[in-house]
Amino acid sequence: MNASWQDFLGASGARIDQGLVIDFGDARTELLAARDATIVSPLTHLAMLEVSGADAAAFLHQQLTSDVKHLASEAVQHSAWCSAKGRMVASFLVVRVGPDYQLQLSADLLPAIARRLQMFVLRSKVRITDQTGGREIIGLSGAQAAAALQGAGLPVPAGALTASAFATGVVICLDSQRFQIVVAGDAAPAVWQHLLAHARPAGTRAWQWLEIDAGVPLISEQTKEEFVPQMAGFEQLGAVSFHKGCYPGQEIVARTQYLGKVKRHLYRAHSSAPMAAGNAIYSPENPQRPCGMVANAAPAPAGGYDALAIVQEGFVDAGDLEVAAPGGPRVDLVRVSR
Repeated sequence: MNASWQDFLGASGARIDQGLVIDFGDARTELLAARDATIVSPLTHLAMLEVSGADAAAFLHQQLTSDVKHLASEAVQHSAWCSAKGRMVASFLVVRVGPDYQLQLSADLLPAIARRLQMFVLRSKVRITDQTGGREIIGLSGAQAAAALQGAGLPVPAGALTASAFATGVVICLDSQRFQIVVAGDAAPAVWQHLLAHARPAGTRAWQWLEIDAGVPLISEQTKEEFVPQMAGFEQLGAVSFHKGCYPGQEIVARTQYLGKVKRHLYRAHSSAPMAAGNAIYSPENPQRPCGMVANAAPAPAGGYDALAIVQEGFVDAGDLEVAAPGGPRVDLVRVSR
């Protein structure tokens, strides 16, 4: 988030803490609007790398879990980058804009991931560019989202996981009611003002709740190298190709799939107490060792906290699970299905 965008949001009523837009003065109402109405939100928890050059597609295809080589122009896919042990070091939303690729990821991972990706470029004709400050990401969600885009003079993509470019950026459709606008920093304030005609401003936490409700995990600093992609349901998001060549961790990811050895799965979680990414989950049956971990968490519109958590299935049916510490607050789980 560049300084002028932050100043603009602050002047518009945003409360900002360590680069995260907490809310626009009424967090509770904003959460309810995220659930029931149409909101526009600064996605300051995300950052973006641009990968370009003649070898960009081949390079990413050899590094990421998804089939980048066959990603059409103005198409979008979920993906991940794994360690040699098959554990995700980052998750991405990959957007192809013409010959170039935009990789969205958790902002706290961007410096390390950019450096690490650069190590593998070697002699490939590939440029990896940090877009921090140059482009801003705005989330738009709700029944009036498409109307808000049209009212702002922005294109409406054809369907889920497609994108449409415009003069200063690109609109991404995540599903029928959730969109992102990636826009040049100097154009972001005008786009924001136009969207307000149909949408209520809401803090980033409201958008994070929407992502949890949609069942889409985001790997962050607190959870990197904790999960094999299938534990987080990434194969169900289309983020893993089992028909492509080698990539880091491919052998373990493939073996996990074909031998059916996934014992941890993705659940929606709820607790009356605060939860945060990286919190351990415990069972009274085995309090010495965690049986799961919170991937993402946010305040819930109905009160308490909602989360996505990866939990060992053998402990779920017994119930009485606890978050953060043995004997901690109770957490209830529902399996994420697609």
